[in-house]
Amino acid sequence: MEYQLAVLPGDGIGPEVIAQGVKVLEAVGKKYGHTVHLTYDDVGGAAIDKHGVALRSDTLETARSSHAILFGAVGGPKWDDPSATVRPEQGLLALRKALGLFVNIRPVKVFPDLMDSSVVKPTVLEGVDMVVVRELTGGLYYGLPKGRRRTKRGWTGVDTMRYTQQEIERVLRVGFQLARARKGKLTSVDKANVLETSRLWRQLATDLAREHRDVELEHMLVDTCAMQLMQRPSRFDVIVAENTFGDILTDEAAVLAPSMGMLPSASLADIPTEGKLAMGLYEPIHGSAPDIVGRGVANPIAAVLTVALMMRYSLGLTKEAAAVEQAVDRVLAEGHRTPDIALEGQRVVSTTEMGDRVVGAL
Repeated sequence: MEYQLAVLPGDGIGPEVIAQGVKVLEAVGKKYGHTVHLTYDDVGGAAIDKHGVALRSDTLETARSSHAILFGAVGGPKWDDPSATVRPEQGLLALRKALGLFVNIRPVKVFPDLMDSSVVKPTVLEGVDMVVVRELTGGLYYGLPKGRRRTKRGWTGVDTMRYTQQEIERVLRVGFQLARARKGKLTSVDKANVLETSRLWRQLATDLAREHRDVELEHMLVDTCAMQLMQRPSRFDVIVAENTFGDILTDEAAVLAPSMGMLPSASLADIPTEGKLAMGLYEPIHGSAPDIVGRGVANPIAAVLTVALMMRYSLGLTKEAAAVEQAVDRVLAEGHRTPDIALEGQRVVSTTEMGDRVVGAL
């Protein structure tokens, strides 16, 4: 099989970790007889520096014509001026919107060999294996009106949380589908005691539950969910949440993993089901981490596991995806660690060596 992929490493440690993901991807292609054609381009701060915009139209067209997009990270202190009219994050947001990537799937798994590396007690982490489904193209990130203006009393800022029935239902359906294929439990997160959009969200989730009677639905306020993620994380199977809530909750869940450097994500334009592939953008959930750029200490496992998600959802390579995940398991079981997940006395490896170890375990 031949596949065309767009690779957008972006800023900060993005190029470092994506290089390891590509290394693993190419090793899988060689082992299983697949040909992968890679087209590299700039996005975010790197694109601003070269082209004056965070995402060029040519880059978007390359993404459109690809089976999937492998994405690193965007942003950094160099582009942090809040008054700037062009910001790195605009590139990622534009990609999501233009490609219709309405749902973000973030698996959160605690590897048994890393339970002692988390700040959370190992007894709390036992059995943690969940998926967070985040709505990606609505809510506060995109709602209008939005902006700042000066008044006689000073500055005011406005962000609008807006959702349509269609936007809510399509992401809820992803949650139900994933829960049906897992343990059959879906936790719908909202703030229905305060927000009108959340009351609509809860109503539609309840309505859809009648079409998915084999899935147990529970409603949970976002603040309760944040607490339960730390107290009883193993109680969750699939969590579905709107854009802002999902963003915050998945970053919190990284504490369980025990590092953001362990968590992959998939942003999809369709509901992934058996035998049906979805166009997607795949990125590790960590940011650009400008404080460790070039030091060779960034954890590439999230990028490697992101490649596995890409194989599963956009390329239909389920056997190959499982092989990558099993290779990561073996490397961790052998005791290899990047600094973010290492305990005293454990062998610390570089970004590149961790990638090499995963390739070797394949």
